[in-house]
Amino acid sequence: MHVILSTGIVGLTGAVSYAIYQTFIRPRFNPLARLAGPESPGLFNSDLAPVLSANISAQVHEIYTNAYGRSIRIRGMGPWDDRLLTLDPASVAHVLKNSTVYEKPWQSRKLISSLIGCGMLAAEGQMHKRQRRVATPAFSIQNLRALIPLVFRKGTELRDRWLELAMQQPEKEGIRLDVCHWVSRATFDVIGVAGFDYQFNAIQNEDNELFHAYKDMFEIGISQGSALSTAIIVYAPWLAKIFPNKISRTIDRCQEVINRVAGKLIQEKKHKIEDGQKSGVPYAGRDLLSLLLKSNVAVDLPADQRISDEDILNNVSTFMFAGSDTSSLTVTWTLWLLAQHPEVQSRLRNEMLAALPGVSLNDISQFTEDEIQTLYNTLANLPLLDKVVRECIRVIPPVHSSIRVATQDDEIPVDYPVRLRDGTIDTKKSVSVSKGTFIHVAVEGFNLDKTFWGDDAWEFKPDRWDDLPEAARQLPGLFSNTLTFSAGPRSCIGLRFSLIEIKSFIYTLVSTFVFKPTDDKIVKSNVVLTRPYLSKRSEEGSQCPLIVIPYNPSDSA
Repeated sequence: MHVILSTGIVGLTGAVSYAIYQTFIRPRFNPLARLAGPESPGLFNSDLAPVLSANISAQVHEIYTNAYGRSIRIRGMGPWDDRLLTLDPASVAHVLKNSTVYEKPWQSRKLISSLIGCGMLAAEGQMHKRQRRVATPAFSIQNLRALIPLVFRKGTELRDRWLELAMQQPEKEGIRLDVCHWVSRATFDVIGVAGFDYQFNAIQNEDNELFHAYKDMFEIGISQGSALSTAIIVYAPWLAKIFPNKISRTIDRCQEVINRVAGKLIQEKKHKIEDGQKSGVPYAGRDLLSLLLKSNVAVDLPADQRISDEDILNNVSTFMFAGSDTSSLTVTWTLWLLAQHPEVQSRLRNEMLAALPGVSLNDISQFTEDEIQTLYNTLANLPLLDKVVRECIRVIPPVHSSIRVATQDDEIPVDYPVRLRDGTIDTKKSVSVSKGTFIHVAVEGFNLDKTFWGDDAWEFKPDRWDDLPEAARQLPGLFSNTLTFSAGPRSCIGLRFSLIEIKSFIYTLVSTFVFKPTDDKIVKSNVVLTRPYLSKRSEEGSQCPLIVIPYNPSDSA
């Protein structure tokens, strides 16, 4: 008994000593402790809420950079968790370029994997390289061009549904539509056919089992999850098995449907590809799943570089999430911004109608694929449409911010002076970080930074792209000097496909309808992605109601 008691005391003493070391001693040796940053929020409080809140983060970033410089020490989840919030272009470029040194934290990867599997959003290292290598051919320009007719036809189908609804209420004031909900249904239809060669038919109805599984996974499992439910998923998944709640039951149900239905689709596609190889007539499927499977069995791909059926399924689920939610939110926010700026909306509509004067979307079903691709090439190069899209993804990027963790000690280069806690300027041209340090990449922060974009950086002004400030032209980013599509080896593989969706939908909808704001106050909320909610009604889920009026040329004559 005495031995057991002694062992218990030793164990307890060790645990307390470790906690004291982590809480009070280790942080003193963290090189970030030297950096300027907000005053301590308290022993177990955090600076994360204002930094991650899409409604106030632009103001917070401006206050922080004015007070502390561009390399800022912030408090994470406890006194042992000093983090680097960087708004220095050189630092961000270094972190995103060196993806093997700066990985997504295991907590982020665990959360993503628990929902949509370990696809390219969650994979790291060699697994990520293998998955990206297999997926890259599917996103070639040739393959994406083949998807343009599909996108146009789904955009036209959405337009027709809205016209039907408008006919049921023919008052000139138009109809009130939740464009967020409707555009999401349309992008699910697009990615269903483009991803699986699978018809959700979500524009017409929402009865499809697989559609509901993906939709509920994203809306309930991701968007409506609380901090507590997220913590359980990451740190104690066994607890959700013992005490299941609405979130965990939804996730389990959705994953069962996805694994069953999508798994069957994978096996069917594999058989078709094998039959094509045996017959000498290659299977002609051009959807993402078919292209992934073909790429995975290509003769020039070494066996050790191939990925499993489970990886294939996880990546299709990843593309379902990334390809539907991000594009639908961008289209939604664009329509909302155009409703707030009717003069820009009118100019855009006039540009599109003037560029394609003889085109009627009523006849698009009669167009050949080449004719539709020619139509898209014309509108893709329209100056104002291009500026509107660039400006929307700058002002409201779907991904608000990102986070990385250092896998080793490192020196992060800087362009701007590093301010220290004592008020002096560091003589080094870098920031020291130790292994395990979290680095916050403020996507929206860079996109809205007045130092780079000018004093009107927070405003929606598409014409700024006619003459960007030189400082903005030097910013890192995969697309248009913004971080919206990230940068480096983990940048968005679906950039071209996303732009095809966004521009095609904006053309189809804005050339047909006039969009006006409702009396509702729409607020931005960073819930995995930047989503619209009605003020003080977030429990109703993301929504963006607008007044939608069929366009009549005589009204603007």
